[in-house]
Amino acid sequence: MTLTLPIDAEANKLLQRSPLALLIGMVLDQQITFEKAFSSPYELVKRLGHEPTAQEIADYDLDALTVIFATPPALHRFPKAMAARVQEVCQALVEKYEGDAEKLWSDAGSGKELFTRVSGLPGFGKQKAQIFVALLGKRFGVTPRGWRAAAGDYGRAGVHRSVADIVDNDSLLKVREHKQQMKAAAKAAKG
Repeated sequence: MTLTLPIDAEANKLLQRSPLALLIGMVLDQQITFEKAFSSPYELVKRLGHEPTAQEIADYDLDALTVIFATPPALHRFPKAMAARVQEVCQALVEKYEGDAEKLWSDAGSGKELFTRVSGLPGFGKQKAQIFVALLGKRFGVTPRGWRAAAGDYGRAGVHRSVADIVDNDSLLKVREHKQQMKAAAKAAKG
């Protein structure tokens, strides 16, 4: 099981080996493309000149971190807000998981516990937490008892609802189609 997005091969390798990079990609996965969100951790590493720890980002001067996020091409379309969010998530990792992103999920005793841990992070509402639980289960083998139920519809097998379901360009297109349908349905419900 792997996550293979249509991004730079080195960016994919970073996501495979670094739980922190994977989590940062998920933090950034809002209002930008999957490719941008999940390649930005690699760009952050290049800009820093090394792979940062959660402690380093937690302690980083926020103004300086914002400059790193905003330098063209920006790591996110909202660099100031997302630099702060990434720092908040890293601070939570330091406070609750000794700065080790993998500890967020490695010893979760159930899918419900995993979901509770993830949804306790800054910026992780129900949907984002369910998607991350599904991503961990489907692509990284993190499958505590009840993980599919905790991930909701995103945990189902054979669906194309989120980044958790992307394995190639065909599945990427199907996920994009699903997202467009959901946006259209939400827009119609408002109208």
